[in-house]
Amino acid sequence: MKRFWDQVTLSEGGDAFIVLLDGRPMRLPGGGALRFPGRTLAEAVAAEWQQAGGARGGEMSLEEVPLTRVAATAMERIAPDPAPSAAAVAKFAESDLLCYRATEPRLAAIQALEWQPLLDWAALEHDAPLRVTAGIMPVAQDAGSVAALHRAVAALPPLELAALGVAVPALGSVVLGLALSGGRVDATEACRLAFVDESYQQELWGVDAEAVARQRAVERDVHLAARLLHLARA
Repeated sequence: MKRFWDQVTLSEGGDAFIVLLDGRPMRLPGGGALRFPGRTLAEAVAAEWQQAGGARGGEMSLEEVPLTRVAATAMERIAPDPAPSAAAVAKFAESDLLCYRATEPRLAAIQALEWQPLLDWAALEHDAPLRVTAGIMPVAQDAGSVAALHRAVAALPPLELAALGVAVPALGSVVLGLALSGGRVDATEACRLAFVDESYQQELWGVDAEAVARQRAVERDVHLAARLLHLARA
């Protein structure tokens, strides 16, 4: 899309805020105005567009306004029917990263030290004990635990569910995603825990450029999700 606006402002109407580009409301792909429930999030989105519009001319993409992109997904795709999004996020409970330990003893010990406290937290906080296995063969999780994690995800409002829709696939763990949402870990710690295997391999064999690039992409997504969680609750 072209950069064409000169002024980014906010309009307050009822219980929502609308970002205006040269007096015109930002619109969802379906045509409705993009409405934000709180001023803090609306101001952050407005700041994105102000920055994106700073370079006059040329094209821009929604990658330059990530908060807008995820918020629009929450409003247009998730809010009307949250069930499919909740199910997609909760499905990671069936193959959660934290449940799969290495067969190499030293790495397995590190994983147990780093990951087991979060699995214990999920068991206590969400009544969702998960089984652990060694190697890559799938382990079947208790249906009640999977259902409990599904309920925890489904209880989130659309903006927060959209944030987990970004964080959980990036991390490979619904437990880490819920820990991020619940304040058990911050974005930096969530990423560190997700990268236990990679960090171990880098310690042994050195840094791999592709692995580093993947980690940076995960970090961007998780920090975006954490920021949206914070702004949605402000």
